[in-house]
Amino acid sequence: MAPPPPSAALPLTQRLLALAQTLQFAWFVGYVSHLISRPRCSMAHMTLLFCILRYSLSYITFNYYSGWARFSYRTAFISAAVTYGIVVYKAFRARARAVARGGAPVSLSSIMTDENIRENIQYLAMALVWLFSPQYPLAMLPFGVYSVFHVATYTRTNLIPTLQPPPAAAASPNGKPKSNATADTIGKFVKEYYDASMGLVALLEILLWGRILLSAIVFARYSWILLTIYTAFLRARFAQSAFVRGQFSRLEARTDSLVGAQSTPPAARQVWESIKSAARTFHDATDLTRYISGPAPPKKAS
Repeated sequence: MAPPPPSAALPLTQRLLALAQTLQFAWFVGYVSHLISRPRCSMAHMTLLFCILRYSLSYITFNYYSGWARFSYRTAFISAAVTYGIVVYKAFRARARAVARGGAPVSLSSIMTDENIRENIQYLAMALVWLFSPQYPLAMLPFGVYSVFHVATYTRTNLIPTLQPPPAAAASPNGKPKSNATADTIGKFVKEYYDASMGLVALLEILLWGRILLSAIVFARYSWILLTIYTAFLRARFAQSAFVRGQFSRLEARTDSLVGAQSTPPAARQVWESIKSAARTFHDATDLTRYISGPAPPKKAS
């Protein structure tokens, strides 16, 4: 749980110093550097749109292997690893404090049943994998989308109350403190676009798997190792995320529609059915709940 913003009674300098001493501030700085670490984007106030545009220009001009581009790519994933590392550290620290107060001991099974911890560990691991792997710029986009919402939430709940604290006398008729218009706008943005953006993240992760598969087909460096690791990651995301499952379902439905057309050769339909059958077999074979819970008990005869 994030600590409350510093007291409005303190001077601005002391409020900023108090805010900078929190783990959430380091987490926020990690996300900001993740967003602005594209080539030659060195100012912290650069917007996400400009960063994406500048990185796109690096592709258009074929400068994505320049020294600045490589440095920016690696720095982005260092920042992503730091941010998720802080989240994982805080989760383990909270559990350790609970144990110190007489709670149940922390076990690996209890950790792995917590979906939030598992998800953060998975993204931390993938950030480290991308950090030491050949460049796959598409891999930065899911982290970038997450960054937008994390930074927006932090700005609304911490930065704005610190920089523009509500006056002590300002209150709405119902007795609650008067809200900040900028914070309300950010909150509305997060609420309105969160689901659509998580669907976009899921689609990007699926497209990234296809990109790695193409690299593996042509035997690019480390591609088969990366394909194995990323397949395990995407399988875990499929089990945990309704957005990923929804995108796979939509992809299957659209492909079924295309393959089912009269003009589609029978061989193409057969290939598509084979792919779906192999995917279902892989899903069933890697469903860990089957091995943990065991086979279903036989039904009693009526």
